[in-house]
Amino acid sequence: MSKRAVPEINASSMADISFLLLIFFLVTTSMAVNKGLTRKLPPPIPKDQPVPEQVDVNKRNVFVVLINSQNQLMVQGKQMDIKELRTKTKEFIKNEFNDVNLPVLTQVTIKSIGTVNVTKDHVISLQNDRGTDYQAYLEVQNELVAAYNELRDELAKEKFGTYFNNLEEESQNAIQKVYPQKISEAEPKNYGGVK
Repeated sequence: MSKRAVPEINASSMADISFLLLIFFLVTTSMAVNKGLTRKLPPPIPKDQPVPEQVDVNKRNVFVVLINSQNQLMVQGKQMDIKELRTKTKEFIKNEFNDVNLPVLTQVTIKSIGTVNVTKDHVISLQNDRGTDYQAYLEVQNELVAAYNELRDELAKEKFGTYFNNLEEESQNAIQKVYPQKISEAEPKNYGGVK
């Protein structure tokens, strides 16, 4: 029995084909670039401007969220699971039933929406420990931002019949006046564990 030689495959053009396929996929694929946390930093204070005096803040207007070095969450002095954070944040921002422990409601008139009660002075204070995992910090950030997004979507559906992102800029601005995103991020500290 004689063995027949297997003919070799000419692979000289394989590199060219691979390169062309790579170029094709790079050109035709779109990349999601609008991911991440969007934050608008305040403008720098001019050197000749005097240092502002300390302002007394009504404690009921501040929603304190702490993340310790073990990635445990404490909200308003109580330990909380991250699954509850979005709902509690929405309750705080909206203060639907004018609870005296939640932010002060102010009646405002907004073009294209009308007269509504808003918690215009509310602030969410996010503080983390120096040892907090970045992933845990992002999860908390995501839940806080999602609370605002859900409230905006709910109001957009109620007033305009569609989601917030589908609205024209003027309508989006009106809804943002009702639910302005106010997340204050403090410099990391050493809090230790939540007890």
